[in-house]
Amino acid sequence: MEAFRYQALDAAGRSVSGVVQADTPRDARAQLRARGLLPSAVRRSVANLWARGISAAQLSLLTRQLATLLDSGLTMEQALSALIEEAEAPLTREVLSGVKTELMAGASLAAALGGHERSFPEFYRALVRGGEESGALPKVLQHLADYLDARQALRQKTSLALLYPVLVAVVATAIVTGLLVYVVPQVVQVFQQSRQALPLLTRALIGLSDFLRAAWPYLFVIFIGMGIAARVALRNETTRRRWHAFLLRLPWLAPLIRGVDTSRFASTLAILVGGGVPLLAALASGARVMGNAVMREAVERATERVREGTGLARALGETRKFPPLLVHLVASGEMSGKLEQMLERAARLETQALERRLAVFLTLLEPAMILVMGAVVLLIVLAILLPIIQLNQLVR
Repeated sequence: MEAFRYQALDAAGRSVSGVVQADTPRDARAQLRARGLLPSAVRRSVANLWARGISAAQLSLLTRQLATLLDSGLTMEQALSALIEEAEAPLTREVLSGVKTELMAGASLAAALGGHERSFPEFYRALVRGGEESGALPKVLQHLADYLDARQALRQKTSLALLYPVLVAVVATAIVTGLLVYVVPQVVQVFQQSRQALPLLTRALIGLSDFLRAAWPYLFVIFIGMGIAARVALRNETTRRRWHAFLLRLPWLAPLIRGVDTSRFASTLAILVGGGVPLLAALASGARVMGNAVMREAVERATERVREGTGLARALGETRKFPPLLVHLVASGEMSGKLEQMLERAARLETQALERRLAVFLTLLEPAMILVMGAVVLLIVLAILLPIIQLNQLVR
């Protein structure tokens, strides 16, 4: 279903506007007429034109604001009206207007959010549904905002940490390409005119330079084509699973991937369980937030074992995909009846371990990139200097 913004006249002849969810403009007009409205204009909402929904930072802010407004005693309609007036981005206003329209038509908040899947993930809607059913929606939204803030902070910290290595890689590639394409050909012309046998390293460098100058358009097309082909291939479930399984076998990358998914799974499960969502439904939502297909399948297998009557800790341990720390904390939570607290502790510990792994990885990555860059530049310099040394020896 899509969101359609409309302008219409009510039974009293007053002009009204809003957003309605429908499959086609014709269905939208039919819904409006069923409500006693006479539509004058129906067009697709701005939210449909965006490839992405509300950003993670904006979603976290909206969630916290909504929790605060509801906790202050405002009704859901009043809270959404305040958020619509506060929103600056057209997309945010369109999405919130659509949610408010569905809510006023009799839908629950979770159902109203379901019409905007790009902005509100499945686990978000599941938690809202649990909050509505338990009658503790403001508290649940507050916990959800805390979780979104923590996830956003980790994402920003990781992005900032990777910024320097990425800049070094881009600058190094640009420098080496410039040396090979522009500097080397001008320098080696002097050696080629001397009709002297050039060293192997110099000949290899000249050949590489000539190849790059002649084939760079084709290399560019091949690079773009490989990227598109890889993206298309990863849409296939079997190919994506094999790729994810390969990533989990890499020595340095596997702990990072497993740590990210474990932290995300534990945090999501803690919030859902604390929000009153049944364990099986919480596990189903937790599986959907896993980025790695192999880890997602492990959660799905654990869910089936729990449905058969097995304890959660034992079900997770049988998959052999989760850290023992998480399994032991879940077992402790099941025995003590404090599963939510143990899951929160596991998520916090996994996040801290992930940050340490990232720090070590980046600490080793930066000097490694500098060494590689230095080695490449050294080879280029040697390829240029060796003929000069030979010429000096001939002169003597």
